[in-house]
Amino acid sequence: MDTTTQIDHNMTINAQTPEEYISAIPVERQEAMNKLRQTIKSNLPKGFKECIQYKMLGYVVPHEIYPDGYHCNPKEPLPFIHVASQKNYVALYHSGIYADNALKNWFVKEYAKQVPTKLDMGKSCIRFKKIEHIPYELIEALCQKMTPSEWITLYEKQRNAT
Repeated sequence: MDTTTQIDHNMTINAQTPEEYISAIPVERQEAMNKLRQTIKSNLPKGFKECIQYKMLGYVVPHEIYPDGYHCNPKEPLPFIHVASQKNYVALYHSGIYADNALKNWFVKEYAKQVPTKLDMGKSCIRFKKIEHIPYELIEALCQKMTPSEWITLYEKQRNAT
């Protein structure tokens, strides 16, 4: 590990690239994180871009597609999905689940059918405490459910409602 990739006690990883990020996490999680990364990259509709954002693997709507960027910080591209290796779990953050109740309900129902453990989920965070229970096929389907333009429309609708 070089000096540009450092881990603090909360599992925050200061990496510049997705490859650096994955190489900095515990070895026992690297295969699962690589598989999760490939699942997301292979199934997101055209237009999303992979990056490091908020010290996690990020999948965003780039400024080339959405010049306004994220309203909290317009210099940032519009966030959509993030993946992080936390101290006790792997986390998948999906903004579409947070913003679209129908999508969230679909995910919760499908998760119960496909995974033997109880869903551990916050508003947009899905926590996988056992990497062997990461439902890659379900995540594949989830990634295919929303295009960048659909996400922009939903994001702007949510923003204008507040």
